[in-house]
Amino acid sequence: MIEHEVKTRVITIGNRKGQTVYYAYPKSQQKLTNKMLIERIVRETSLSEGDVKNALVSLSNVVCDALELGMSVDLAELGSFRLVVPSKMMDTAAEVTVKDALKTPKIVFTPKQKMRDAANKVELSIDRAGMTTEPGGGTTTEPGGGEDDGDSTDDPLV
Repeated sequence: MIEHEVKTRVITIGNRKGQTVYYAYPKSQQKLTNKMLIERIVRETSLSEGDVKNALVSLSNVVCDALELGMSVDLAELGSFRLVVPSKMMDTAAEVTVKDALKTPKIVFTPKQKMRDAANKVELSIDRAGMTTEPGGGTTTEPGGGEDDGDSTDDPLV
């Protein structure tokens, strides 16, 4: 589950300048740590902890090496990594040089359908604890409001 809290901001530009707006902002998200990932893979396979650690380090090295060569990397059911190098618009062809026209390369991850489906299944919520109603129907967030209910576990995949 990804829990959100309601935050406020005063718009400083545009048609809504000076207006207070409200939006959902994610609270800290649970993480599957490297240690938790390794333990889960060990439980689900016949691999040892050392084998899993070595495989993950090797995967990282291979992906980095491929990206350095400008290659894309297909990671089976996970998806693929590829490099994208944005370019600035120049006035003449002579101005289009590596130094002047090309921006910093970015790594793009494109998930496969199974991973997109998993993301679409995540439960979302908005924590309204600490919210009070203002005259006129608005709401504000009270300091210290919207605290966690304490039901989280260390490993959500257990």
